[in-house]
Amino acid sequence: MAGAQAVSAVGLVLMATGLLQCLAVAAATSHTVGGSSGWRIPPNATFYPDWAASQTFAVGDSLVFDFATGTHDVLEVAKSDYESCSTTNPIGSTITTGPATVTITSAGEHYYICGFTGHCDAGQKLSITVASSPSTTSPPPTSAGSNGPTASVTPGSDSAASLLPSGVKATVALLLLISLALLR
Repeated sequence: MAGAQAVSAVGLVLMATGLLQCLAVAAATSHTVGGSSGWRIPPNATFYPDWAASQTFAVGDSLVFDFATGTHDVLEVAKSDYESCSTTNPIGSTITTGPATVTITSAGEHYYICGFTGHCDAGQKLSITVASSPSTTSPPPTSAGSNGPTASVTPGSDSAASLLPSGVKATVALLLLISLALLR
């Protein structure tokens, strides 16, 4: 009987791990920087700050910098380099091929600029604040092209499950069935 209980315990651990992975994938959001305008020299100095203010960023989310290769690039930089538009000390490699997807791997402030001469000085730079865990609510919808999530979910409500992709729901259901079978 002890062997069966050990197998059940291992099964439950595997199920919990799988469930957490499914929920983490379901919670990640892809943010197209600048919405439908993409990554380009903005029409005004507040364009990217306004766009960022309409989004909620969390670890695991991704930023999509939509630009044509050869017209722009993306550099992650320190705050001082962001403010001065300096390209001399990028964090990591310069991304030169568009569209480019950057996965957010840490909480805190993140700064991105275009390294093409004059583009950052013209406002093509992005500053975001990243939460340490996915948010259960989303900002209210803003103007067209914000490209952010628009649904709002109250923790513990039945509507939270409706936001999960059907594949995640099926995986969770399968894991629950497996755990019930292991407990018998």
